[in-house]
Formats: sequence, structure tokens, C-alpha cells
Amino acid sequence: MAGKSSQSNNRGADLFGYFVSGKFKEFHTNQFADSSPVAPSGGITASGGIVNEYTSGPVTYRAHVFTTTGEFDVTALGGLGNTIDYLVVGGGGGGGTSGGGGGGAGLLRYIEDQPVVVGPYAVTIGAGGAGAKGPQERGVQGGTTTLALPSSVTCPGGGGGGGVTGFDAGGAGGAGGGGAGGSGAGGTGAGDSNHPGGVDVVSPANGWGGDGGDSIGVEEAGGGGGAGGDGETRPTPYTPPYTAGTGGLGARYTTAGSANIGVGAPGPGSPGNNWFAGGGVLDLLELVEAAVVHPLEILGLVVVLVQTVIAPMVAMELLDLVVEEVELETLNQNLMVVLELL
Repeated sequence: MAGKSSQSNNRGADLFGYFVSGKFKEFHTNQFADSSPVAPSGGITASGGIVNEYTSGPVTYRAHVFTTTGEFDVTALGGLGNTIDYLVVGGGGGGGTSGGGGGGAGLLRYIEDQPVVVGPYAVTIGAGGAGAKGPQERGVQGGTTTLALPSSVTCPGGGGGGGVTGFDAGGAGGAGGGGAGGSGAGGTGAGDSNHPGGVDVVSPANGWGGDGGDSIGVEEAGGGGGAGGDGETRPTPYTPPYTAGTGGLGARYTTAGSANIGVGAPGPGSPGNNWFAGGGVLDLLELVEAAVVHPLEILGLVVVLVQTVIAPMVAMELLDLVVEEVELETLNQNLMVVLELL
């Protein structure tokens, strides 16, 4: 199943090729010359999570959205291919206290055209890391989110933000936590931080997750890293004083669909809640820079997207093309017989 980021309404191209390519003329003749055409079959049948079905162009998709631990169960593959797209995000890291650094976002992985077979796949959702509760403490790292495909998909949680005069450095994680105190360094992110900023961008092998920003002084802590980039280190001289660096940008993915089903956040250029895995600032997680601030303990997420069916009108158009091809071949054969008789 080709992903939406790499095409314009080209999902289902394999079915079109199956019906009208020259490779399957014998199939066409055997199936359609008797005037009893077979309708195109549906796609993958599966269960699990919150299901959001939506249409993009002529194709219907079904997103299985997991915000709690569960199971994605494939019961049939159908006739539209055996691949899925998936979006997996680790739990967000908690922020530090006493003007501490922002928590880092969980690592984000987005892959298209992942083959699957019939069977259950366990889904484990990473918990959000708690913010530091005592004075001068570092926030807790977020939990790891996994999707147990044959090659397991693992996204570690975001690093905790540093605490002032205690654990100044931000914690490492999927994306690093921001540093705190006089010179606390930002934590290291496990993923790449050079997300190009597009929509539905396939992740590199190590996922998307930037570093936390460094602290340049008390109350000028670094922002947590995000899927879209590193957390900010406040420039010097800074204006106004006593302001923290912003969290690293989130990244935009439409896998779950445009409907508001309780995941993602609004942001620039987005008609729905399609932003994920932004870095935190000063004990709070913001999913997009200067846009939306959320409380601590942001859970991880898994979204599995399957293609279910081509719209009936499009399917009939494909069948018409096949029938026309068979009729043309039959006409040519009849003409050859007439010429031989003459």
C-alpha cells in the first residue's frame, strides 16, 4: 500500500494493474468472456484500537488508533495488497522543577508499505513521564511504545527535563529533555533532528527525535527536543529575561484521518489535529511551537493504517475497461476467422 506522502491518489494502483495490464490477459479472458465478471475484493480486514474510517480520493482507509495497550489483529488480507502504514510514538518525558527544562517528546517512527500476514500483533503504549515533584529534580523519562510486527517497532520515551541546581542536565530519550540551571546541557535524542517539515514524511532508520536545548541561566532553561527538531537554547543576550527556550517542533501526520478522535494537536497549516511529538518547555509539553500547551504525562501512540476498498464507481470503471479489452480481443479473433473463410 503506497503511502499518501508519496503519491496523489495512487493507492490501489496494484489492483488497476492487475485488471488491465497485459500480464493478465489470460485471466481477463477466462474471467470475463463468459459475461460474469468478478467484482474487486476488499482490502485487509483487521480489528483493534479506535477505528476511524475515511476516504481519500477513490479509496477508503481504516485507521486503527491505539492510546492504550492492546492488539492489532489481522484476520484476512483481501485483494488489495498485504501492506500497512504505521505511526508509532513513545511517551513524552516529564519536565524538571524550579524553572527546570522541558521534557522531550517520545521517538516518532512513520513507515509505509510494511508487509503483514494474518495474525495478532501486540501493541504496548508507553506512559507519559511524570514531572519532577520535589525541588530541583529531573523529570521522569517517558515509557517505550512498541508495535510487535515480525521486526518489532520500538519507540523510547522522551527524556526528562533537568532540574535547577540538582540534576541540571536534561535526560536522554527518544527526544532529549531540556537542560536547566546555570549551564545544564540538553539531553541527547535517539532519532534524527533534521525533519524536512513536510506532511507524512517517512522516518529514517532511527526515527525522528531531536536533542534537548541547553540552559544558559536559572529560569532560562532549554526546551525539550521534538520529532520536528531540537529544543531551543535561548540566545544571548536574551529578551525578555527569565524566559525558557521553546520546545522542538512536532511533525505532521495524517495517518489517523482528519476527524478529531482524541489524538494529535492543531497547528500551522493543519485543518485537523495532525501534529505529533513536539518538545516541552518549563514543565509543560507543547505539541507545536508557541501553539498549544498540554499538561504533563503525554501518552505514547500507535496508528496502523490499512486500505479497505476502492470506491464502487471506480471499481466498475476498472471492470468496464477489462470487459472492453476482452470484447476487443474477441472481435479481433472473429475477424481473423472471417478472413480465413474468405
